[in-house]
Amino acid sequence: MSQNTAPLSPKPAPGAAGRTPRGSGWHSGGTLFAGVLMLVGGILGILIGITGIAKDDVYARIGTYVYEFNLTTWGWIHLVIGVIVAITGWGVLKGHEWARAVGIAVAALYMIEYFMFLPYEPVWSVIAIGIAVFVMWALATGGDSPRTAKTA
Repeated sequence: MSQNTAPLSPKPAPGAAGRTPRGSGWHSGGTLFAGVLMLVGGILGILIGITGIAKDDVYARIGTYVYEFNLTTWGWIHLVIGVIVAITGWGVLKGHEWARAVGIAVAALYMIEYFMFLPYEPVWSVIAIGIAVFVMWALATGGDSPRTAKTA
């Protein structure tokens, strides 16, 4: 009987235990998911914006609020930011390098927009803020872009 003594796998570098390496499935998958979330969130923002512009009585009017705008104004804000978010999300999905940095900035703007929109749609605003936090994290910590991760 012979014994098979295969070489042991190399140990991870000191301090690297528990970390996911860049370019792994988690990082490229997170970047891909962030791009999809941005594209869908942007399209929803466009639809919310069109609704706010077309019908000024869609959302309930609130009392006195610091960031109170006319609902038509909120419609235009959602429309413009929605277009920017959707275009940036498309850029992230296509793997453009500019889209990562712009995506982080746009996600921060998206978060501020929905913080200011909290009294009008509190549940969706909290969900949108959470999505923006995930998008910023995924774009900031992600390894390769989705396009380059497939070819590597």
